[in-house]
Amino acid sequence: MTGETTVRTAGRIHGRSAQRAAVRALLDELPARGGHLVVTGEPGLGRTTLLDWAARAYRSGPVLRLAPGPGATATSGELLGSLRTVTSTAPLLVCVDDAHLWDARARAALAGPAQRLRPAGRTGVLLSVAGHRALDAEFARLPLVRLDPLTPPAAADLLDDLTDGTVAPAVRDLLVAEAEGNPALLHALLRRLSPAELRGHLPLSGPAADSTVLAEVAGAASAGDDEGAGDLLLTVAAAVRASHGPDADVGLVLDAVRRLRPASRPAPLPDPLPGQLALTGGRLRFHSELVRRTVHAAAAPDRRRDAHRALADALEQGDGAGPLPVLLHRSWSGAGPAPAPRLADRLASAADDATVTAPHGLRATAYTRAAELTADAATRAARYTAAAEQALLAGRPERARPLLAAARDGAAPAAVRGRAELVRGLTELGDGPVGDAHQTLLLAASLLAPDAPAAAETAALAAADAAWAAGDLRTCLDALAPGPPGGGGPGPNGPAVHRDTTAPHPARTLAAVVREHRIGMRALLEGRLDRASAPLGQVVERGRTDDGPERLLRSAAAALLLGDVDAARRGGARALAAARQLGSDTLVPRALEYLAYAELRAGRHPQARAHAEEGLRTALRAGQRNTAAHHRAVLALAASIEEDPDAVARHVAAALATARRHGLAQVTTLAEWATARADLGRGRPHAAADRLGLLVLPGPGRGHFAVWRLAVPCFVEAAVLAGRHEDTREVLADFADWAAFGADPQAAAQLARCHALLAPPDRADALYRRALARHDEAGGDFERARTALLHGKWLRRRRRPGEARGLLGTALAGFDRCGAGVWAAQARGELRALGALSDAADTGTLTRLTPQQLRIARHVAEGATNREVALTLAVSTRTVDYHLRKVFAALGVRSRLELARLVEQAEQAEPVEKTGARP
Repeated sequence: MTGETTVRTAGRIHGRSAQRAAVRALLDELPARGGHLVVTGEPGLGRTTLLDWAARAYRSGPVLRLAPGPGATATSGELLGSLRTVTSTAPLLVCVDDAHLWDARARAALAGPAQRLRPAGRTGVLLSVAGHRALDAEFARLPLVRLDPLTPPAAADLLDDLTDGTVAPAVRDLLVAEAEGNPALLHALLRRLSPAELRGHLPLSGPAADSTVLAEVAGAASAGDDEGAGDLLLTVAAAVRASHGPDADVGLVLDAVRRLRPASRPAPLPDPLPGQLALTGGRLRFHSELVRRTVHAAAAPDRRRDAHRALADALEQGDGAGPLPVLLHRSWSGAGPAPAPRLADRLASAADDATVTAPHGLRATAYTRAAELTADAATRAARYTAAAEQALLAGRPERARPLLAAARDGAAPAAVRGRAELVRGLTELGDGPVGDAHQTLLLAASLLAPDAPAAAETAALAAADAAWAAGDLRTCLDALAPGPPGGGGPGPNGPAVHRDTTAPHPARTLAAVVREHRIGMRALLEGRLDRASAPLGQVVERGRTDDGPERLLRSAAAALLLGDVDAARRGGARALAAARQLGSDTLVPRALEYLAYAELRAGRHPQARAHAEEGLRTALRAGQRNTAAHHRAVLALAASIEEDPDAVARHVAAALATARRHGLAQVTTLAEWATARADLGRGRPHAAADRLGLLVLPGPGRGHFAVWRLAVPCFVEAAVLAGRHEDTREVLADFADWAAFGADPQAAAQLARCHALLAPPDRADALYRRALARHDEAGGDFERARTALLHGKWLRRRRRPGEARGLLGTALAGFDRCGAGVWAAQARGELRALGALSDAADTGTLTRLTPQQLRIARHVAEGATNREVALTLAVSTRTVDYHLRKVFAALGVRSRLELARLVEQAEQAEPVEKTGARP
């Protein structure tokens, strides 16, 4: 080492919004009643930091901070003595750090009813419990909040916060990968590096996360009680390193332990197990991945090699083990870092074999180890690139980036460098400025064109995807320009940099799909639908029988371009199933993105929301902030039709935070449209027209070229209601061209509705009826209900109540069916104005509630407090309060008892699914 860096404290807590919301719910409820909350997580994840935040945030009374002394178990006497020192009768917050270190009586007291701890007043108990061991029985029934490792983007944000963004990008990527989401480990790694190393002026000396720094964070959690326990821990740690998941077969581990100690009597699995381990379904795992890494790294080198050798021997004599785990254990059992060409070739060959069943993460490990054992620089670069590709497919871009940096160090031919740039560009496309991704992918295409033309086409199409995301039509068309004909190409596990030019059949199929998609997409953007339909239709048709996730994703995308929403939903669903089956964590969020957009286009907002919620979680886990921003835009659009402006604002703010940093024009347009649609639904046409005008009116600030037309019907409605009829003429002419184009099944009906809004009275009625007939052809509850609502309003104002009542009732039913609470309220108000809906008749059904309101109503009807509902739904108590007020107003009830009776009566009369979805 060349020195140490002083690391300052982070300015904010990163990646813990859900956990802070749960703690805030406890604090908000404390003035009214006591309660408990247990915070758990492995060493270094920030349990103490969260307790510190709670102590600072609590303002309703005193705070008592308790923690056991160093190396000692705290007793119940010490607990009671500390409580007696609090003389205030105000609500008390008790924060207990490392509660697992207190004795049994103290743990029982902490877990018991809060009033027993302090009969004189209300008490809230916030406990911190270690997550590297099983949860104590006393705490098992208490509400629990788990701290998971930070997502890679959150860890990167923390690193930038700690260093003011001065760390060199390559060093930053390495530190994020090595820390694996552990904030304390990230701090420790930073402290060990000098400023020159952090800025990339000096190379890093040795592995970043070695045994010393790991032990510093893990503390005593990784120590075994005796030699036998130490052997078991080491063997499990070594076995998991080459396994398909976080655990290892107990039979394999015991066999290897016996081989480690051949002179001793064969011993069964110890009872009890070492506290660091758990046994489930014949599989052994560590409670904490940090502890597992520490056990492995801290073992004596010869003992560690012995463990890997024993595991390799055991696997070879067992049944069903694939070649990769055996070869990996053999490679780790050798002495020293010297090249081993034959073993490296065997590892790379096994990782390359598509018939070998292995997840992408294990293939990445095998390629990495093969590269480490390879002497030839060009071959080593190719293997590091293959490892990066597999890491990206496994949803670990933070692992892919350092591997790409290692590949760049090698003197490689143009084809290998092109493959590396392709993987780098795809990584940036998922999490980075899309302009940078575009340039990287164009470089990849130029490097690949001479020797790998199909891979060059893949890179060019990905470059077009980047330009599409940026909203740059000219650049997108340039990237889609005709390229070299294909031959070869990526295989079922992605573009395989290590393969020769003989491509398997699935690769040739994907190459054809890429060519057809490129040709059709360019023709579509040039306005030549006649030339776009055939190639895009072929891509869609392939998706009916294909089973490769990449090809199915292209099929879903092509279907969306053609406006074939049903085919897009089928292709997206099949792509999702295929990605899950292959274990490709990087493709799952993308498949969910296409599914969510297809459901939105079909007007199925609850289904779109469900896919987007899952897509957001998987995208954040996979380090794909750009994909996560797309899912947040979908969630904002789905929420915009519900009576929940807070949810719209929350999703829009999060989407725009990424979109503005990474140049995502498509996401920006969708998010702004969601805000405007929420304004329109809540009866604020002026605000909606102002916002939508920036998106749809001609000018340099117009929204994304493939999205702004979708927002035109909303703008026309808002502009007419705001008295800005003249602003609609030019955009309506453009929208008429779009409707004639045929790529949007709803556009013809929406165009007729827009003309009806602008038409004189003698023509409006016929135009509304034409719009409804077109809706019947296209389908989609939400858009049809909007047209029926506008037509019903028009008829009511012209004193045609009989006709208006039928249309408004139809609109209300359609809005209820798709969860459009804010629009249903408009329909309900119109029906009341007609006298067709009395207040008494309007309080006997739950269908007018949004899905979130319905979930909250049911929990409250079952007797849950607001804090308990907040913990169950992972929201704040304030959010529950807000929704509950809306529930009371919508249902016309004044107490929780009335609500319980109404819910019971409504569900007996008209059963509703308990999931919170509408029937």
